[in-house]
Amino acid sequence: MDNNVIWTSFSGVANVCMVLLVAPLCQGVLRKVTASIQSRQGPPILQPYYDLLKLLGKEDIESGDSPLMQRFAVYLSLATVLAVACFVPMGFSAPMQGEGDAILLIYMLTLSGICTMLAGLAAGSTYSLVGISRQMMIMIVLEPLFAVAIIIGAVHTRTFRLDTVLSGSVYASDSFPWSGLLILAVILLAFQALVERMPFDISEAETEIMEGPLMEYSGPKLAMFKYASMVKLVVYSALFVAMFTPWGMGFPLPMGWLMFWAKVFVLVLLVTLVAATHARYRIDQAIRFFGVLLATALAALVLASYGF
Repeated sequence: MDNNVIWTSFSGVANVCMVLLVAPLCQGVLRKVTASIQSRQGPPILQPYYDLLKLLGKEDIESGDSPLMQRFAVYLSLATVLAVACFVPMGFSAPMQGEGDAILLIYMLTLSGICTMLAGLAAGSTYSLVGISRQMMIMIVLEPLFAVAIIIGAVHTRTFRLDTVLSGSVYASDSFPWSGLLILAVILLAFQALVERMPFDISEAETEIMEGPLMEYSGPKLAMFKYASMVKLVVYSALFVAMFTPWGMGFPLPMGWLMFWAKVFVLVLLVTLVAATHARYRIDQAIRFFGVLLATALAALVLASYGF
């Protein structure tokens, strides 16, 4: 077997294992910091690991309209975000950056949101249908934002190669990078919604529609959806770092690797602070907010097409 294939496979497995190990830890830090901000003791940092193990050990109850679709949506949700992890640098070069391009990455990022809608549709309860209707409205104006950011990088570098696009390419303009700074601001403002955290966890909204699309899920299926959500936070944070703050990743190991994960944890802490200090938006408020961000992102794309 070709050594390059062996190395790619090993690196991909390493990326997936790293994300699976770190994701519950980030969730534990998020819970602990939130509790501290709200003057509570909060659960132990390792509690998410225990929660996942407990759910995985429970009976797998089939209670939706389409159990086959429920199982498919569960596995596809986790598999999609783990596949994205193989295309994103995690402190070193992405293992499968030569196997896909920016267009494939955009499709896979969109697919992770579609999985939630499939899950709610298969469950068939009233709360699930309300949740997926909200998810659909949000996706229409939210998902294009990261796609526009990736396309801006491709426009500047005139290539869809992932190793080029995911290396600060949004700033690679012929003059002052106005488009890069604009899309940076847009993604920062939309990041809470991209990782489905407060104040934009509207499709789940535990206090309103009792987790919406996941209302009918329990046991191992719920564990895998929760795990996918935790992994999504880490993967999107890694993607943000690669696109907008890649500086230092070229340093030799372990310095470059440590700098990368330090920036990821800083972004996770920022998500935590915003989630702990803001109330949930209504769906109409969120749509108007994302509409403004989408208009700004398209303006940044126009600027990029003119070399700014």
